[in-house]
Amino acid sequence: MADIDAVAAELYGLRPEEFTAARDAHAAAARKAGRRAEAKGIAALRKPTLAVWAANRLARADADQAGRLLELGEGLREAHRTLSGEELRKLSHQQHVVIAAMAGEARRLAGEAGQDLSAAVQREVEQILRSVLADPEAARDWVRGVLAKAPPPAVGFADVAPEPGAAPRPPMAGAERERKAERERERERERVPEPDTGEVERRRREAELAEEALARAETERTQARTGLGALDEEIGLLEARLERVREEREHLAAAAEAADRRHRDAVREAKAARAAARTAAGR
Repeated sequence: MADIDAVAAELYGLRPEEFTAARDAHAAAARKAGRRAEAKGIAALRKPTLAVWAANRLARADADQAGRLLELGEGLREAHRTLSGEELRKLSHQQHVVIAAMAGEARRLAGEAGQDLSAAVQREVEQILRSVLADPEAARDWVRGVLAKAPPPAVGFADVAPEPGAAPRPPMAGAERERKAERERERERERVPEPDTGEVERRRREAELAEEALARAETERTQARTGLGALDEEIGLLEARLERVREEREHLAAAAEAADRRHRDAVREAKAARAAARTAAGR
């Protein structure tokens, strides 16, 4: 299992298009070495989608940030168990802020690796992060950067049952509530700064426009490449035809030269024959 884990750690760090060839090579090497169980386990590793790969890359790039997200998930589950409405509201808000910021970071990291994430794929990353918050098993794979597939979409924390006898916590007294709120604000400032909602929306719109422009450019590029390929093919055909015509001309030129020689010889022979005929007639 240790060898499979090491291979998985390597494979899930590769770009999606590199995954299959590398996985098959590792499986073949294990089979050749007689490690059949290991080869079977490696061959069963699933190629990640682009969104899953981006989420894994995010976890690998910043382990501290990944750990803070898992802490947030633990806090949300605890709030559900104890029916703490105030904690749930605060942590739910923090969840939206943190996930939006992390999904934006995932897109940036993917771009650095040569992979552009569309707005739709970025939303998939956000959904994966929400699922990781609610699914401890998926969280364990994600924080190691070896998540193989997107977890089922999370719908709250329905699988977290309240503690026996738990009742909704009453609101804290004013002074205590304010002290706790200040401590939480301090922790939030140390974690991920809350993005400006207007700025986030503007950036998202700019990203969508950029994706549209990229799609248009890709279409124009494809059309231009197709047209260029057709012209290159036509040029090749014309060059081949020109070569054949040149060869035919050389043959015809040689034949014409030979015909000229024969014509000259015939003219001389005809003149000689006429002269001989005149001489014979004068006798």
